Amino acid sequence: MLKTRTGGRILVDALQTHGNDIVFGVPGESYLAVLDALHDAPIRFITNRQEGGAAFMAEAYGKLTGRPGICFVTRGPGATNAAIGVHTAYQDSTPMILFVGQVGNDFVEREAFQEIDYRRMFGQMTKWVAQIDRAERVPEYVARAFQVATSGRPGPVVLALPEDMLASTATVAEARPYQPVQASPSTAQMTQLRDMLAAAQRPIVLLGGGGWSRAACDDIRRFAEANTLPVACAFRFQDLLDNRHPHYIGDVGIGINPKLAARIKDADLILAIGPRLGEMTTGGYTLLEAPQPKQKLIHVHAGAEELGRVYQADLMINSGMPQIAAALAAMPAIDTAAWADSIAQARAELAAWQDEPPVFKDGTAKLNLWQVMQTLQSTLPDDTIVTNGAGNFATWAHRFWRYGGLRTQLAPTSGAMGYGVPAAVAAAIVEDNRRTVLNVAGDGDFLMTGQELATAVQYRATVLFIVFNNSAYGTIRMHQERDYPARVYGTTLRNPDFAALARACGAHGEAVEDTAAFAPALQRARQHMHATGLPALIELRYDANLITPNATLEVIRHAAQRAASAMHQDGGKEA
Repeated sequence: MLKTRTGGRILVDALQTHGNDIVFGVPGESYLAVLDALHDAPIRFITNRQEGGAAFMAEAYGKLTGRPGICFVTRGPGATNAAIGVHTAYQDSTPMILFVGQVGNDFVEREAFQEIDYRRMFGQMTKWVAQIDRAERVPEYVARAFQVATSGRPGPVVLALPEDMLASTATVAEARPYQPVQASPSTAQMTQLRDMLAAAQRPIVLLGGGGWSRAACDDIRRFAEANTLPVACAFRFQDLLDNRHPHYIGDVGIGINPKLAARIKDADLILAIGPRLGEMTTGGYTLLEAPQPKQKLIHVHAGAEELGRVYQADLMINSGMPQIAAALAAMPAIDTAAWADSIAQARAELAAWQDEPPVFKDGTAKLNLWQVMQTLQSTLPDDTIVTNGAGNFATWAHRFWRYGGLRTQLAPTSGAMGYGVPAAVAAAIVEDNRRTVLNVAGDGDFLMTGQELATAVQYRATVLFIVFNNSAYGTIRMHQERDYPARVYGTTLRNPDFAALARACGAHGEAVEDTAAFAPALQRARQHMHATGLPALIELRYDANLITPNATLEVIRHAAQRAASAMHQDGGKEA
């Protein structure tokens, strides 16, 4: 028998129908009817401190589970704050649904208090934006939102919820649970792929993008092993193959190993499975030339609209990741004699790239950040989930951490600062603290969303936060020194005592300034987390001159000054 329910209750019931168990958000008066319905529902509502943090948490949930992360925010300021998480979900191909409280239909188009037209606001950064004006249509809209977010190339959906609609009543049946739809490769395409691979001399597999499952990653691993193929992972998708696997040869993104970049340029076939082949993964569209790469290119992507968008591949396959991975695993192996020795060479190059960098070998740095990463790697479990936002500090995690396989890395390909803190909190909550969660954050990065440390304490999320504090927006400072040497402006930060800030929130906090102090601090932090069920933070204090593993700011500045001087002299001679 159908029951008469409010729009808010119909919406919450619809979330249950589609298997949702956790939602993230900041309460707002525009969706009180939803909050009231959640009061009696088995769905957990995680209360955040800012909508940007809530949206990042929902995006991280989507990455971690493969199911749409759900976020609720209020109208106007709430929606604009949440936009950063929506943009990240779009660029990262992550399933996510943002529900935005909206002014009532009786106030619409008057620029009422906090009113925004969300179709126009979110149109370019979502797969679908709509507004539910009638309560009886809630099951239809929510079912479509789940369907769109998970089918083809995964991504975000935004639904606006007028306040009067949520309070009104309707008698309506539930929709069926959603069923994601993905394309599959054809027999002819798989035959062509195998023929191209058999004809290659220097092939490389490049993994990336969203929509992966553990079974799909296992199938790709079996395919690579059967055909002795070197495998690289795209920017911030390093967890698609266990980095300890003998076929893994490195990540293709910012700060790429020059020898890996040379291998990609020298390859005669690139099998790109899943990545969009965007700016970061292609080195600013230089590793592969657009629109026709010099290398033979097979591009597999879940979104048909992405194929041929930048690169005219020799073979373009529209397929979901589980579908192409299963087909590749079932494909008969080919003769690999032409490149059988290349993997060992590439692995040796990766090992050298991950060795202690020259900036530490003279022993002058008080805090050896490479040793910090080695200590973390040797201490924490192999399935540790590592999260980060954006900044030069992330290089220490991307280059020196060995990710243990699928769902051990949560990082924004959108380059959004502030992602890592809320992503870590969400991961700990979703995993119910069964897995270790490590957040690597810069000082500027942490302070974008550091208030979510209070959320971690409230929900007893045992996250280990490592804050790299060099009192600067390091990435921008580095670019300043390259383009405008010694003219530093706007990139210096005066920071709080992060360790004290953590303690004020109820977490464990301490600061480290030299290498020898880190391992004991890490031990104390882990002991505290185990004993109390609360998070811990270790602040790393070091000089901003130590900007990257490859070069100091001083070296970058002097190189830029020499180049400018040489250019000036050449110009003077010509004059």
